[in-house]
Amino acid sequence: MAPPNPVEAKPKFFSVEEANKALPLVKAIVGDIVQHFQIVNDLKQRLASVHRDRRRPTNDAYAEETAQSQAELDLEESKLATFIDELSRLGVELKGPDGLCDFPSIRDGREIYLCWRLGEAEVTHWHEKNAGYAGRQPLDWAHHRSQKPF
Repeated sequence: MAPPNPVEAKPKFFSVEEANKALPLVKAIVGDIVQHFQIVNDLKQRLASVHRDRRRPTNDAYAEETAQSQAELDLEESKLATFIDELSRLGVELKGPDGLCDFPSIRDGREIYLCWRLGEAEVTHWHEKNAGYAGRQPLDWAHHRSQKPF
């Protein structure tokens, strides 16, 4: 008999104030994510370069470097996954390796995203769920202060 399906967790919705209160922790996590994305990308490029060089007829002079780089890549990918998971457990969605994040929220009874990017002092924009970064709009602070997420 198959185990019962786990109950899906109810999504967290942030008010603007709640998103901004969470920013110190979110900034730290996202800073680590951006740094580790770069490390992982650099290691992948180094491994790709070594693999290209290994295709040439030669003895396997790169075996040790390849093994070391692969082990380092595996470790850094694991760290990166841990940081992304930590952000996700907060209810924040990572949208890109540059530190773009969305905080699920409610506006006029519909789900939207409060939009923030690493380097911004606070959450000051929002967009429709299907609009993405290109659809970012400045917050109407009076409107958002009156909205209560469920």
